[in-house]
Order: sequence, then C-alpha cells, then structure tokens
Amino acid sequence: MQIIDDFLNNITMYRLALYCLIFFLAVAAILSFFNVLPFNLLSLLFSVAILVVICSITNRIFAKVFNVPTNVESIYITALILALVITPIKNTHEITFFIWVAILAMVSKYILAINKKHIFNPAALAIFLTAIIINQSASWWVGTLWMAPVSLVGGLLIVRKIRKFSLVLSFFCVTLIIILGNVFLKGGNVLSSAQNLILDTPILFFAFIMLTEPQTTPPTRKKQVIYGGLVGLLFTLTPEPALLIGNIFSYLVSPKERFVLKLKEKIRIAKDTYDFVFGLEKKLSYLPGQYMEWTLGHSNPDSRGNRRFFTVASSPTEDNLRIGVKFCPEPSSFKQTLLGMDSNDKIIASQLAGDFTLPKDLNKKLVFMAGGIGITPFRSMIKYLLDTRERRDIVLLYSNKTIEDIAYKVILDKAGNDLGIKIIYVLTDAKNIPAKWEGKIGPIDEQMIRQIVQDYFKRIFYISGSHSMVTAFEKSLKNMGISGSQIKVDFFPGYA
Repeated sequence: MQIIDDFLNNITMYRLALYCLIFFLAVAAILSFFNVLPFNLLSLLFSVAILVVICSITNRIFAKVFNVPTNVESIYITALILALVITPIKNTHEITFFIWVAILAMVSKYILAINKKHIFNPAALAIFLTAIIINQSASWWVGTLWMAPVSLVGGLLIVRKIRKFSLVLSFFCVTLIIILGNVFLKGGNVLSSAQNLILDTPILFFAFIMLTEPQTTPPTRKKQVIYGGLVGLLFTLTPEPALLIGNIFSYLVSPKERFVLKLKEKIRIAKDTYDFVFGLEKKLSYLPGQYMEWTLGHSNPDSRGNRRFFTVASSPTEDNLRIGVKFCPEPSSFKQTLLGMDSNDKIIASQLAGDFTLPKDLNKKLVFMAGGIGITPFRSMIKYLLDTRERRDIVLLYSNKTIEDIAYKVILDKAGNDLGIKIIYVLTDAKNIPAKWEGKIGPIDEQMIRQIVQDYFKRIFYISGSHSMVTAFEKSLKNMGISGSQIKVDFFPGYA
C-alpha cells in the first residue's frame, strides 16, 4: 500500500490517467493478438495512430488560433479514450468516421467554451455528434469481461489519486438501484444482472475514466455527489447524453471562468519559497482555502507536464491573486519556468475548487496544523479574518525544519496580536535552534497536541502539508481518539 501511495504522490493526475489508458490499450493489443477481442492487432494500432495524429494536429491549430498553451496530456487522453470506445477500423470507409470524431473532440474544447472554460467532455460530445451527423457511434468495446479487471484496477488508482470516491459511489448507487430494482420488480435474476452490468458493459470505464474528468466535474464534494447521481439516473438510458447533461449541470454550479493572469511581483517569503502575485482585471469570487489549476506554457515540458494545482494563498479581500511555491533542488520544468517569470509574463488559472474552507459556524473551535508550504490555505484564511475583523477560536501549529523555512510570519504574528489566534511555531531540526527560541522543538506528536490544545475533543482539525506529514498528523489525532468527522485534510490533484 505504501508503494502505491508513493507512486500516486509523485505523479500528476493527468499523467496517471494517460499511463492507465496506455496500459488499457496494451492489454487490449495482447488480447487482440490472441484473437480474444473481435478485431485484430493491426486494426487497433492503426486506429490509435489515426486518432492521436488527428487530435494532435487539430489541437495544435486551435491552440495557436486561440493563443493558449497546448496541454499534451489532454490530447493523448482524449485520443486514447476514443480508441477504447470506438471499434477499430476494419476498412478504409471507416477512416472518415475516426477523422471526424477526433476533430470534433478537439474543436469542442475551444468552440463550445464560455469564458475560456469548455463545458462538455470532449470524447463524449464527439461521439454524440458523429452519431447524429454521420450516423456512426461508439461501440464501447472496452466494456467486456476481459477488459473489466483492467478498468477496475486503473480506475481505482485514478479515483484514489483525485479523491472522488463519493462522486463515483453516488453514480454506481443510483445506476444499480434503478437497473437492478427494475430487474427485481420484473422477477428477473438480480445477481446475474449485476454481474452482467459490471463485466459486460462499459460502466466501469465510464465511471472511473469519463465521469471523473476534472474539467467538467463540480468543484465541491456535495455537488459532485449530486452530479454522480444525476448521471447515474440518465446512464440507464444511454451513456453519452447522460454525461453531457451532467456536464451542463456541472457548468451551472461551477465557477465559470478561466483567467489569463500577468505576474506583478515575485517575493521571497522563506528559504527556497516564493510568493507569486498576479494582477486581477476583474474580481474573482472564491472561499479562503480553495485551490486552482495553473497552466504555464513552456517549451520542452518534462514528464510532469505544464499544469499544477496550487492553493490560492491570497484572501478574497485582496485585489491580487497569489500562490506560495516551494522549490526543491531539482525542480520540474514547470517550476523552473515559474521561477524564471518576469513582470507581465502570463499564466492561466482555472478550475477553482476545494472543500478545505472555514466552517460557516463562527463558534466552532479550530486547530490549524501546517507543515512547510502547507501554510498557504491558512494564510488565505487568516488574512481574510484580519481584513474582515472576524474573530474565531483558532490554534495554529506550524511545523518547519528551521526558522528560515517559516513563511508568512508577519501576517501570522499580526493575527496573533489583533485577533487572539494562538500561533505556535515548531522547529524539527534540533541542531539548528536559534538562541532565545520561544516556540516548540520536535515533531508535532500526540504529547505536543495534548499539551497545547487541551480541549482537543471539542475542536475541528485542519491539516495541510506534504503527504507524509499529513499522514503522520492524522495518525496522531486518531490515536488520541479524534473522530474522522473532526479532521479535514487539504487535498488537491496533481503533486500533493
């Protein structure tokens, strides 16, 4: 399990999806070679090649016309999804269908977009349109007994990475209740029908791969549950329209915009840590603690791609949008480009999302637990409280290796003085403790939490930091008898 966690924590969400789809097709290629699937290996390979080439060319053209960065993973992901749901080419007459479906999928991301945010799942929309225009549709051949285990394993990895179990579970519950309930009322064999539904239909691939596409799902858990249930209700009729109607719902309840931002200022806020401050031409409505997807076009991106998810470190009360970023000794091409940005250089921000926000009840007692750059959502919350003069009972435990790693200290100290927030700085490098240090020393463990937060049973704990640190904090809290309902963990897809 630890190996899986380490793998998932060191790969982007998009790259994981791409690798899973490649694996699906590799398995299909082997099966087709042994005549297990109803098409031959050459047909499959030729179909994949056609889709990848046409999707790449079309996307490159439209990205240039609309002057936006090209997301390589998205091109390949869409092309491979289409390859897995459309029966491979058997004769030259079918090539036209593949060309059309690839073009429509790419074009939909640019044409059927409002405020630079595309509305529909590209693959689902392309399949739907070709069925209407040229009367050719998808066979969803991936939904077979032989491919079901592959879809299940790969799908679970993706859902675990992006933490959308509630969305997928909602979809499955509604779909199974409707279909199996209907079978039961008609006196049919419920167990056999359930088996057929899981093993002989594309439900697994649809739920894990297409339903969870990040650009077209709602931003918060409650809305995702509704979205999953709605698509599950409609899935019993036909897959593509079900997803497209769900996409419309998602668009209506989600932030609508994609911002092209110019860098105003780059500020060193701690050792190897910088604040990037971007100007806003118009007000962005968000809640303190939420995150966004950031796309930075640059030449020769490495295997991690040109997209990241960063928590918004600024408060909605501020005129600018800022992110805090920690730089490791060997940064990715994305972070190298980010660090090299000059004033007025541009970045794209979109997909505002996240449930790691302050509770509506002002009387709830809170504990913020942060490690390193995990302080960013708390900087957003605390700055908001300072600007609105809103008082809450908060204890902040902020852990860093050395004093040079502490970020946003001026704002945190001001919150302690002006709002009575209890700020506890913790250093873990016992060999480098400065003289007259008044904070704590060592790891934040059960003993330290009990000592500082004596009424811990009455509080909600917010945890943000590296995956290993968050896991350690969670374990300590649960060992203390703190229930899961009292623990909120900051999470965003991409590098955690």
